[in-house]
Amino acid sequence: MIDLKNLPKQTDRRGKRLGRGHGSGRGKTAGRGTKGQKARGNIPVRIKEGGISFVKRLPLFRGRGRNKSISTKPFIINLKDLPDLAKNTVVDLAFLVKSKLVKQEIAESYGLKLLGDGEIKMPVTVKIACSKRAKHKIEKAGGKVE
Repeated sequence: MIDLKNLPKQTDRRGKRLGRGHGSGRGKTAGRGTKGQKARGNIPVRIKEGGISFVKRLPLFRGRGRNKSISTKPFIINLKDLPDLAKNTVVDLAFLVKSKLVKQEIAESYGLKLLGDGEIKMPVTVKIACSKRAKHKIEKAGGKVE
């Protein structure tokens, strides 16, 4: 038989039952304060960061194509990142994967772009997208961009 003097202590409390009428002890405003959106019924639960909802931080897309995923930027390689190139080397996806500058999966999913930071001395043929500055430097060295 259980001794009523030595009952185990209850540590967990039940949550407040709001909005359940006068008999609950939280009638009238139901413990929600008065007025305002939060005092009313079903309000949407949104992620709040710094007082601004996550939805409001997203750009407003209007019209056709608004449900398309946001486009990804290409994987960037600079001229200075290229290894020492031999004369008339073809710089394409296969060459970059072979020289371990990029992984095949990354290049296929994001695309590649060659930027003009750095110098190039040998004439090479480039078969990936490149910036105007990179194109100018490659053509100045005697190479070509396809």
